Amino acid sequence: MKKLFLLLIICLGLSAADATIDVVNKGLVLPKIIVQDATTDFANRAMQDKFFKLVVGDLKVGSAFEVSDRYYTSKFDDSAIISADERADLIYRYALTQLGDRVNLKLKVLNVKTNKEHFSSEYTQSADKFVFLAHKSMVDMARNLNLPPIDWMDKSIIFSQYTAPGKSNIVVADYTLTYQKVVVSGGLNIFPKWANKDQSAFYYTSYIKSVPTLYKFDLKSNNKSKILQSGGMIVASDVSQDGTKLLLTMAPNDQSDIYLYDIISKNLKRITTFSGIDVNGNFVDNDTKVVFVSDRLGYPNIFATSIDGGAVEQMVFHGKNNNSISTFENYVVYSSRESINEYAQKTFNLYLISTKSDYVRQLTAGGVNTYPRFSSDGGSIIFIKSLGVSSAVGIIRVNENRSFQFPLRIGKLQSIDW
Repeated sequence: MKKLFLLLIICLGLSAADATIDVVNKGLVLPKIIVQDATTDFANRAMQDKFFKLVVGDLKVGSAFEVSDRYYTSKFDDSAIISADERADLIYRYALTQLGDRVNLKLKVLNVKTNKEHFSSEYTQSADKFVFLAHKSMVDMARNLNLPPIDWMDKSIIFSQYTAPGKSNIVVADYTLTYQKVVVSGGLNIFPKWANKDQSAFYYTSYIKSVPTLYKFDLKSNNKSKILQSGGMIVASDVSQDGTKLLLTMAPNDQSDIYLYDIISKNLKRITTFSGIDVNGNFVDNDTKVVFVSDRLGYPNIFATSIDGGAVEQMVFHGKNNNSISTFENYVVYSSRESINEYAQKTFNLYLISTKSDYVRQLTAGGVNTYPRFSSDGGSIIFIKSLGVSSAVGIIRVNENRSFQFPLRIGKLQSIDW
């Protein structure tokens, strides 16, 4: 045997330790896995080929295995024993079946050495959302094999997509952008934000006769409802854990401030009262504090205050242009401009900090990386990677110290939520 697996040290360039989000992959123990397609008589060859690539891609993003790109076939009930030349430890074997306008996935995970079945399951999904069959199977496989959780993988992302000057759509997609569905179109529709954990609704800003207006869109009924209007701007930047409160950026008197809006009572409370610009409020520390971006030092930086307002605390002492933040529990990820001067090529990198310590970790090393958003478990971060006139969705596996990119083929990303 092999000792199953070799320890491989990943160079992480870290010196500070942190209590929760830390490097768990200091030594890699990566079994090799191959993917076998046992599908027969499936009419849609393009979908079948795409599914194989999705499975391989999901396994790589999951970061728990060394994944072979080679396309293997087998019968579903064949033995798992394969040639020693393959040097694999596990097999992900699947079969697709078309059931009218739905697709069925049957899979099992086998040990190559013992022929033992470690996990098996079966799923059905509408054909237009077949990508979620692969994502859902990965989530369940990780859970059953006691691998690091990847529950975010079968969640949807939502983004605003510029299509023309003054025009943008709101799009729901899977994290690879393979599945995309336009849910709001016509006019300028920006800053979508999921309204709850089950992703059944979202908030977004649109313009009604040039007045910024905040809407809530229900994906089950396909109906929208008006929440608030404000001159200047209005953006829902964060939703409380119980979904009953919103942090809003509003500018009814020219300069923007952070407001707290109670969905139930309809009460609106101003949290910051600075004469300059305060934007992008995010709940932190169990919704007791608000982290936000302000130019009160003469440049954009990250500050915090109580949910009731009052004294303001500077959170970041690095960089001169820090913005587009996201929070998870007591962690903050932000984008920092690092170009030498305003005429140099733009470079924005992402950094992770803790509100409980001096912990600082650089997450990207070049390019234009903005709009970070934590996954539901805080273990991954999604962000917008700008690539000239186009853009891509980036994903950072924080603990695994790996990152991936998925380009948007049409239009350009304005904002994103996960």
